[in-house]
Amino acid sequence: MQITNQKRLAARLLGCGVNRVWIHPSFVDQVAAAVQTDDIREFIEEGWIKAKPVKGTSRVRARARLEQKRKGRRKGQGTRAGTANARNPRKNRWMRTIRSQRRVLKSFREDDTITPGQYRRYYLKAKGGSYRSIAHMRSQMTLEGVTFAGGDE
Repeated sequence: MQITNQKRLAARLLGCGVNRVWIHPSFVDQVAAAVQTDDIREFIEEGWIKAKPVKGTSRVRARARLEQKRKGRRKGQGTRAGTANARNPRKNRWMRTIRSQRRVLKSFREDDTITPGQYRRYYLKAKGGSYRSIAHMRSQMTLEGVTFAGGDE
């Protein structure tokens, strides 16, 4: 029993490819007996013939990988393509540190923790790269006699 023709007709009616046409195993004989397009249309309405869903590429593995990357995994030597400077440029690193230091210095000047003269001095020291971080800058300022309002040092 051949149902090639019936599958072709069904594919045209369903608007899909021949390989996506599904025929109910219990009604294969009735479908094979069908000759006209109207018969096939009737079978589609009855649910004996259906179009299988389109198969897509599963994103499950991709999502799992992304989740791991968010945790900081998959960053080993074998994954890296590019120098350390290409992956995290020195300039960006510098901009991040200097901007945060300048922001803190500005807030200290505004709340009168330091005088404008002191601000200028610390600003230039920060510009010269004297401080690794804000914490380092604050500790140096504490050693030089600056007291902070928060009382954390």
